[in-house]
Amino acid sequence: MSETTHIPAAQRPGTRALPEDLIDVVALLTAYREGHPDPSDPAQKVVFGTSGHRGSALKTSFNDDHIAAITQAVVEYRANKGIKGAVLVGKDTHALSGPAQDTAVQVLLGNDVEVKVDARDGYTPTPAVSHAILHLNAGRELAPSGFAVDGDNAGLVDGLVITPSHNPPADGGFKYNPPHGGPADTDATGWIAARANELLAAGLEGVHRVAAEDVAGHPKLGTFDFLDRYVTDLPRVVDLDAIRDAGVRIGADPMGGASVAYWGEIGQRHGLDLTVVNPEVDPTFGFMTLDWDGKIRMDCSSPNAMASLIERMTPDANGEAPFDVATGNDADADRHGIVTPDGGLMNPNHFLAVAIDYLYRHREQWPADAGVGKTLVSSSMIDRVAADLGRELVEVPVGFKWFVPGLLSGSGVFGGEESAGASFVQFDGGAWSTDKDGLLLCLLAAEIQAVTGQSPSQYYRDLMAMHGDPAYARIDAPATSEQKAALKALSPDDVTATELAGETILAALTNAPGNDAPIGGLKVVTQNAWFAARPSGTEDVYKIYAESFLGAEHLKRVQAEAQQIVDAVISA
Repeated sequence: MSETTHIPAAQRPGTRALPEDLIDVVALLTAYREGHPDPSDPAQKVVFGTSGHRGSALKTSFNDDHIAAITQAVVEYRANKGIKGAVLVGKDTHALSGPAQDTAVQVLLGNDVEVKVDARDGYTPTPAVSHAILHLNAGRELAPSGFAVDGDNAGLVDGLVITPSHNPPADGGFKYNPPHGGPADTDATGWIAARANELLAAGLEGVHRVAAEDVAGHPKLGTFDFLDRYVTDLPRVVDLDAIRDAGVRIGADPMGGASVAYWGEIGQRHGLDLTVVNPEVDPTFGFMTLDWDGKIRMDCSSPNAMASLIERMTPDANGEAPFDVATGNDADADRHGIVTPDGGLMNPNHFLAVAIDYLYRHREQWPADAGVGKTLVSSSMIDRVAADLGRELVEVPVGFKWFVPGLLSGSGVFGGEESAGASFVQFDGGAWSTDKDGLLLCLLAAEIQAVTGQSPSQYYRDLMAMHGDPAYARIDAPATSEQKAALKALSPDDVTATELAGETILAALTNAPGNDAPIGGLKVVTQNAWFAARPSGTEDVYKIYAESFLGAEHLKRVQAEAQQIVDAVISA
């Protein structure tokens, strides 16, 4: 036995997981079936965050009861809205995703709802579900809420995506995408969560469900070829001809996730020089390298989780790397990681800035007045890029749902967030995916290489030469539940400080400038720096995002003074 087996996982970030780091899949699945939540325990209730309900069967927060209750609530929600079309159901490769899909399908069929699952009995990336919803609802004019403008929602389809994204292997996740194809808004998720918790408290009375043996052959059960639809339509949104003609060598790492079959099909069907560097699917994700805290986490923006791909991209003695661009995706492929031979793993903010600058200069059919969408905790490099492009900056709260109306209508052609999630519209301005699309952004990196002859890292260095070199970081600060509530309820008038790290405060924001929606916290802006503070939804901390164009030392001052400003306000 290696000596490393005696080293705690937290002390082994960036190294391959060892047997003792892996989950017991049998125990996890048993807990899913046999565990029953206590409806009076907040930790065991249904809670919808920005990406649906997440939990673990081992903590009695993601069990058969939860999924049955949530699915019944979704059935009732869509019935209230008059939606009678099929529900598309996709799952990722987490161990709990398959059983959760089984539960959901049984409840949908028990309510006489038409269901479409993957025609290949495989895994389905989040963006493939979103794209399929938009495809099947094509020709219908939808309001930003996702419902038909003419009020007739009967024929619309919507979807369920079963994934906890990049979360550890013991976790499960469950989210609802309305007919607009994107994440459900807070009105929908609030109603669904409340109703699901009522059903849990009632011992699932009111949940209708067919027996497992009655699913196969059920007249309401159908299939949809998500992979074929997605791969067939890709030339509408990314220049695959340029990638192929330039001979760009792509190394794609699905990280054991739902994109595994998609990357192989994309390369084969479109004639790309594309290698799937790790086609393995394993519910323990034992091939992963450990993240910063020793956990297995399929975070394609993390240098530790991406360590094996980064190492693989190291140039040899002749300066030659195996690929021109290497990419990673999380388990449901809604996030992207970009690795270049000359820059390693790109910071997500850096690639967002590159993507925006490139796209707005190379998509001639996009509306000339379409703005640049970013979340308010994304880098201000994007602000400077947008200004140089002569485009309006549309800054929204955290959460991809805020980009859905623009992507749906074509008025917002790009939306991106600092956590490595983004999507954009087709060449003709039509909607592609109203949820984050990691495969798309990875292919865009290859297009940038093909068209410009520069790696995305080289492209970013050019942007730095024009706009400056920002230092960016996120830290956590302790806060009680009362202090977190106070932070969430702040108004700009509560901030009395006039300076931040030696610069005059230009704005104190509690609503996003792009759509005036509450940000659930505070953002303070100066000429060359900013910070944003938001309460954590799961821990007794608040998160401080900060950035400075005056260097790393100035960033430290910004972070320290940000904590002082926030603490003074929420402790008053």
